[in-house]
Amino acid sequence: MIRSMTGFGRGEYENGGRKYVVEIKTVNHRYADIFVKVPRQISFIEDRVRQTVSKNLSRGKIDVFVNYESNEENSKLVLIDEVLAESYINAVRFLRDNFGLQDDISTSLISRFPDVLKVEKAEEDVDEIWEGLKIALDEAISCVIKMRENEGEGLKKDFLKKAAYVESLVEEISKRAPEVVKDYKQRLETRIKELLEQQTIDESRLAMEVAIFADRCSIDEELVRIKSHINQLREILDMDQPIGRKLDFLIQEMNREINTIGSKANDLIITKNVIEIKSEIEKIREQIQNVE
Repeated sequence: MIRSMTGFGRGEYENGGRKYVVEIKTVNHRYADIFVKVPRQISFIEDRVRQTVSKNLSRGKIDVFVNYESNEENSKLVLIDEVLAESYINAVRFLRDNFGLQDDISTSLISRFPDVLKVEKAEEDVDEIWEGLKIALDEAISCVIKMRENEGEGLKKDFLKKAAYVESLVEEISKRAPEVVKDYKQRLETRIKELLEQQTIDESRLAMEVAIFADRCSIDEELVRIKSHINQLREILDMDQPIGRKLDFLIQEMNREINTIGSKANDLIITKNVIEIKSEIEKIREQIQNVE
């Protein structure tokens, strides 16, 4: 199914005091440009997030924002600096013994000294964190894909409409092409008669000139190729894979063929249709820039 490169998705999951929120924003880009922002305490998970996103979104500028909160009871630890505590105790005893102070050394006293007790976050379990985060991430990716597919379906309908219009113009050119040679022969014959001021002309010479003209302005091959390209366009639009680059290449080929037809055709009607086709091809090309 055709996808655009514009989308937004949000996923949320909460379990065991942990809460995960993932937001993904995507816009068009020539390649896959993935930016991931995660909180410092779970920075170890960034590569897994990036790999998961790249497997599901193959093209576009993709911004991934991860928010993580942990309110687990065992998420914090109290650490004791025993060496520092012993130093404080020895110092207090020295003051007591040398200055005749009252002996009031207690646990509460020592625990209040700086850095004796420290509160730190417990080390996070990587696999446990990833298990919860991936649920939120998958939900966000699913939302992005759905939005990109919905917009892609609209693009597909427009592509098919434009392709049908281009095809009708190509058919008009196909019908008109044989008449160009006939008109040229008639104009050439009239001109020769005016120059010679007589009714009889060399038919073999005239036929040769017409044959040369017909060969020079023949657009049969170009018409066959551009019709084939239109059919390929329809086939590509039905592919279940990223098709943006294929469409971009195909449109370049269509544009090349129609330019050749325009340069060969010595006819006002064909030229008019060529201009109209080029306009439609350019519209398609602009829209393809947002196709994954």
